[in-house]
Amino acid sequence: MTAAAGLAGGIGLFLIWWSCWEVPGHGQRPARSARPSRLQATINQAGIQKVTVQGLLASCLGTGVFTLLLVLVLTQSPPIAACFALFGAWLPYLLIRWRARRRVSAMREIWPDAVDHLRSAIRAGLSLPEALVQLGTRGPVELRPAFVEFGADYRAGGRFDHSLERLKNRLADPVADRIFEALKMTREVGGTDLGKLLGTLADFLRDSARTRSELEARQSWTVNAARLAVAAPWIILMLLATRPEAVAAYNTVGGIMVLLGGLVVSIVCYRLMLRLGALPEDERVLQ
Repeated sequence: MTAAAGLAGGIGLFLIWWSCWEVPGHGQRPARSARPSRLQATINQAGIQKVTVQGLLASCLGTGVFTLLLVLVLTQSPPIAACFALFGAWLPYLLIRWRARRRVSAMREIWPDAVDHLRSAIRAGLSLPEALVQLGTRGPVELRPAFVEFGADYRAGGRFDHSLERLKNRLADPVADRIFEALKMTREVGGTDLGKLLGTLADFLRDSARTRSELEARQSWTVNAARLAVAAPWIILMLLATRPEAVAAYNTVGGIMVLLGGLVVSIVCYRLMLRLGALPEDERVLQ
């Protein structure tokens, strides 16, 4: 009897001691997946899968150092070389931004055709996942690689929502987000008007793309003229740097102050031009 009481007491003390330790993973909130930074989102929109944020920053640093050394050799003026080194360091990011805008504009033009292909496949009797997989062979050429990978993901796991989320991250396109969310909602709640929904969506996307193309065409000459106005003084500076007396003037304290003032004015005016002349951009609100 005494041994049984001692054993019960020992088990009780052990359970009390065990309850004082937290079981790993128990009672903890699952970690939220970190959203990509703005720089990473821009890289994704550019469609460059092999470039990371660290790689882009390293490219900016390398381009800036190369521009610094090149202009320093040509002009023998450290202040002028430092100014152009800043422009050179900014160049890789500008190229990524330019490629992202071009890709988003191109995708905006081809999504209505993709929706029409999807609508035809569903009317032919295919299920929604099969219709999306079929876009990898019969859809627009620019979208085929992404939908081929979607088909591989869906056949490997059979999970439609997971494969669709990976497709959204791969495309990184606001129009695609809206289309896929509509398809996901239709699949979850059911309905027989999917063909009509896709037809209406295709017409809306065509009207939106046509209107935005007209606005961008009217805006382009103003934006290009403003960019030329910002770049013109620095082109003239590079031409003046071929004269020794001009280089000697810019190597003084007064010349450095003039360069700093011109650099600040150029950056402020360029950012102001982009802010005033920019059209509203579609944001990925459903990612």
